Amino acid sequence: MSADWFAGRTWQHPPWTSRELARVKGSRTVSVVLPALNEQDTVARVVASVLPHLGSLVDELVVIDSGSTDATVPIAERAGARVVRREDVLPGWAPLPGKGEVLWRSLAATRGDLVVFLDSDLVDPDPAFVPALLGPLLCEHGVRMVKGFYRRPLRLETAEIGTGGGRVTELLARPVLSALRPALSGIVQPLGGEYAATREFLESVPFAAGYGVEIGLLLDAEARYGLDALAQVNLGVRKHRNRSLLQLGVMARQILGTALARCGVAQDDPARLTQFVQVSGEWLPDSTDVLVADRPPMRDVLAGLRPPGAESAEG
Repeated sequence: MSADWFAGRTWQHPPWTSRELARVKGSRTVSVVLPALNEQDTVARVVASVLPHLGSLVDELVVIDSGSTDATVPIAERAGARVVRREDVLPGWAPLPGKGEVLWRSLAATRGDLVVFLDSDLVDPDPAFVPALLGPLLCEHGVRMVKGFYRRPLRLETAEIGTGGGRVTELLARPVLSALRPALSGIVQPLGGEYAATREFLESVPFAAGYGVEIGLLLDAEARYGLDALAQVNLGVRKHRNRSLLQLGVMARQILGTALARCGVAQDDPARLTQFVQVSGEWLPDSTDVLVADRPPMRDVLAGLRPPGAESAEG
């Protein structure tokens, strides 16, 4: 890690206000995208945290729904967001499961020159998140991607521990980056879901369909533009839904698959993960097929690239 980069591209106390950035952005436009899957309990508050910026700093606010079966869609619409269902974007492309899939499709459903991604499961989201993430993109030369970082409390059933969230980051992502791409070891939250980037960059690279999307974009940004194209800002505290260790294991396998692929390491296809569960006092294997797949760069899709299988279907 470069100490000069960390000092010059890290903002511990982001100084920008929404009003200041609205003046600075000039003719550039901003889209805020919230990917959502069954987030009826939290999505309205996340939308509400962005609304104060809408019409000035932010030009559009879109919730991309990934097939929710609860009331996420009507709640998000009543809260003031435009809701786009995954299946209604690029209908010729059959949907793949995963977060990265809806982030990829969001590029075809929005128009901003700059795109801000915020997770929809945030608890107590701060309206300052959006200007903090946009500040380096609008005010610093050469920045293409800005990552948010924060303290992540571990929320248990009956208590909240001050730290301990971000287990996949500490146990997988940080060691992998240290070993394979050490220049990125200064990124505090490589897997964080709060980040912003230029559309030019986002449309030029593939998107991992699943949970590998964040580490894939980070690795691609550094490989394409160099470390100085990255910046990070302190967002304070981020609270969200914590997952079980079994769920985190599947997530970690997707993330590892994307990281290895970006670093040129060949892998088995399809990926498979075996975990063990206790049933009546016995430990039994439970194997899961793990999707490690990329969507092509959006600019290629918008230029007419046909979805996989289209040729055989037409024939």
